[in-house]
Amino acid sequence: MKKHEQPPSLDYSVQLKKLQEKYEAMGQDLSSYLDGLLYSDYLTYWDYIHLDTLLSLQTPRTRFKDEMVFIVYHQITELYFRLIRWELEQIATHAHPDASFVSARLARIIRYFKNLTGSFDIMTEGMDKEQFLKFRMALLPASGFQSAQYRLIEIACTDMINLVAIEERDSISNQSDVDELLAHLYWRRGATELATGQKTLTLRQFEEKYMELFRKAGRDFGGSNLNALLRKHYAGNTEVAGRLRELDTLANVLWPLAHLRSAARYLQKDPEDIKATGGTNWQKYLPPRFQKIIFFPDLWTETEKAEWGRAAFARPVPE
Repeated sequence: MKKHEQPPSLDYSVQLKKLQEKYEAMGQDLSSYLDGLLYSDYLTYWDYIHLDTLLSLQTPRTRFKDEMVFIVYHQITELYFRLIRWELEQIATHAHPDASFVSARLARIIRYFKNLTGSFDIMTEGMDKEQFLKFRMALLPASGFQSAQYRLIEIACTDMINLVAIEERDSISNQSDVDELLAHLYWRRGATELATGQKTLTLRQFEEKYMELFRKAGRDFGGSNLNALLRKHYAGNTEVAGRLRELDTLANVLWPLAHLRSAARYLQKDPEDIKATGGTNWQKYLPPRFQKIIFFPDLWTETEKAEWGRAAFARPVPE
């Protein structure tokens, strides 16, 4: 090799040509961007993930140390929800989502839900009960019920009629009327006053902030939610069907059941249960066997639907 000859591994002409073609296609001058690269600083891990900002977002309302556990775990949960929505949006907006693409994204969603359900003992076992019952009073009327991201996940997964309270589904005259469907969604009953049946402040705040977003999502995903895509394209695909059944079980049995066990640990007390934060009706709202929310009803037998959540509910509640 000659003294000033570059080894093949350092020949950047091909990459430079590709970059020039890229920026020319956008009507841009490559040399200006190269100048910017020359002057810019190296990227660091902490800047890339905004670590300092992330670690500044935990602001307990009380002096009880375990409130930090409560805050961080809920933030982690919302980040997982963001990942799930990211995958659902890719499926819904893909021009021609073939079965392998959908199956791969469903596998990711399932992995996220498994991590969520598997980690919920952080809530169930990871806080001192006496501390929880004290610091939770400083959080009124806020409630995990107010997770808009999870409602968006539900809307992206199934036709909205499947999210209507089960005893009200037959009364829906037009299953494509998003406004009518929104008025009867199952979770709205979960935030009613236990004594009066009136909407809690928790629910009123939630609806005021997010109902327009839910209305838009209902329209956007009307023909592109997972259940609609199943009917259109994947009805006979066993791999996709298997993934969807697993997702249904995780989202609509194991995830609410994890919450139920946590509520039972902290709020169940004879002779009268302690009210949940915000007054939400956790005894009626959380058990999957009562709600029977099923994203993909065509994938389950009538017996399976009738027994929805019962086998999992039979597991003992941790002390």
